[in-house]
Amino acid sequence: MKITDLYTTILNRKENPTPTSYTARLFDAGLDEICKKVGEEAIEVIIAAKGQGKQRLVEEISDLTYHVMVLMAQNEVKPDDILGELNKRHK
Repeated sequence: MKITDLYTTILNRKENPTPTSYTARLFDAGLDEICKKVGEEAIEVIIAAKGQGKQRLVEEISDLTYHVMVLMAQNEVKPDDILGELNKRHK
């Protein structure tokens, strides 16, 4: 799966919510809940990095990436916006 594929799936859940979709429930809960999840996952990444091993770190970074992408979709920030900013900083 590519990051853009994940983002497209997240947008689809936002635009076509279903009751069983965790992503749709996050959007329904709103920005405060999405931000809370990003914060929780960021802390879990730090804890994993400090001694829980590579696999656990990969799992937590994956969770954080997903939740950041939900936050991006909530605020209409596209992956290309992020890549554009990173490219500007690289120069």
